[in-house]
Amino acid sequence: MNDRAIERIRLVSGHVASRGASASEDDGCGPLAAAPASSLMASALGASNFPQCSTAAAFPEAKHDTLFFDDFLQPEEKAVRHRVRAVMEREVAPVIAGYWERAEFPFQLVPKLREMNVGGLFFKDHCSTGVSLMSGFMAVVEMARVDTSISTFLMVHGMLAGITIALFGSEEQKRELVPKMSNLDLIGCWALTEPDQGSDASALTTMATRVPGGWQLNGRKRWIGNATFADVAVIWARNAESGQVNAFLVRKGTPGYHTKKIENKIALRCVQNADIHLDNVFVPDSARLPGVHSFRETGKILAISRIAVGWQPVGIAAGVYDMCLRYLKQRRQFGTQLASFQLAQEKLSRMLGNIQAMWLMSWRLTKLQEEGRMTHGTASMVKAWNTLRCRETVALGRELLGGNGIVTDFHVAKAFCDLEAIYTYEGTYDINALVAAREATGISAVKAAAR
Repeated sequence: MNDRAIERIRLVSGHVASRGASASEDDGCGPLAAAPASSLMASALGASNFPQCSTAAAFPEAKHDTLFFDDFLQPEEKAVRHRVRAVMEREVAPVIAGYWERAEFPFQLVPKLREMNVGGLFFKDHCSTGVSLMSGFMAVVEMARVDTSISTFLMVHGMLAGITIALFGSEEQKRELVPKMSNLDLIGCWALTEPDQGSDASALTTMATRVPGGWQLNGRKRWIGNATFADVAVIWARNAESGQVNAFLVRKGTPGYHTKKIENKIALRCVQNADIHLDNVFVPDSARLPGVHSFRETGKILAISRIAVGWQPVGIAAGVYDMCLRYLKQRRQFGTQLASFQLAQEKLSRMLGNIQAMWLMSWRLTKLQEEGRMTHGTASMVKAWNTLRCRETVALGRELLGGNGIVTDFHVAKAFCDLEAIYTYEGTYDINALVAAREATGISAVKAAAR
């Protein structure tokens, strides 16, 4: 190593030390010493590679609520929001990027997630740890702000599988499963989508045939989150006798029930999506959900989940904005902060406006649901619009970080990829737009070719 190289290393080392000593604390960009203890090691390791900027291991302070939407929330809802934010920043942010890179689920974080006390999202009427509808959605936002995979894991578990059992299960099924699922002692998945039926979910072909003592299930499911490790799966299948859609509980290890992880994803890499093969799977009569008689019940679950998926982009965009704001204040080029440049400020302003608009639309939709006035069209409109605006927001964030916008160290690249899954699942942007327009016009364009 020549003298010039040694001198450059000395200068960089000195710059790192001076940043740690002089960074201001009143702009959300304070020294790494102010970070949570569990994230100090990860932050210190990142500092050598990024001498000017803090990585997402020490997640930035929340600065996105410029219209003070927190004032709209009840005390319980605020408490849930801030409790979830604290756990996500302290326990998840320091380690989640590594799991995302390896496409692994962070099982050792599950005990920490219990601290958030939201495993039983929307179970308020069925167990002591349940929370209100708005409280549950605040948890969704705060989880998605730090990591969308964790948010999706708990939504699939509680909001899809759990609420299906809570609403349509027998009293015995609810007594056995809901408390355990609420405490994350038992994990659920929800299997509707099939390889040949994506957006046309009501055309499912998985069959349930009556046999002595129960039912025999045959078919295939795809894109089922949590499926590789879930203890219980809610399987949607067509009753061979009536032709109507029914729902069944299949336990892990049941003969003929096989799962295979879907590899090579670019989004939600921690979520263990899987193909499910059902080959002559026998379930007893007690495994059928007695409250499900047709696809109408499926639609009720999808309507609620669509609200939650509309909240996810709010959290994703908020996390990207918070990260970009801190980064632009810390990063210097041409002798000044990136935050001082006009183009950077315009992008930040647009991102911030998108977040406020998304928040307000989702908040109003939730209130309509609580009042019994929400429609499928309005839920689809909000989900479509929010994911579209979030897509713009994360793209702006990626631009603002330049080259660092394509590495996961600064969160934005991971959020950029994860949003693509949100844009697609629970109804693609296009399908949701058509559902909203069908309600507005009274004319269906979804199956126009079939008319």
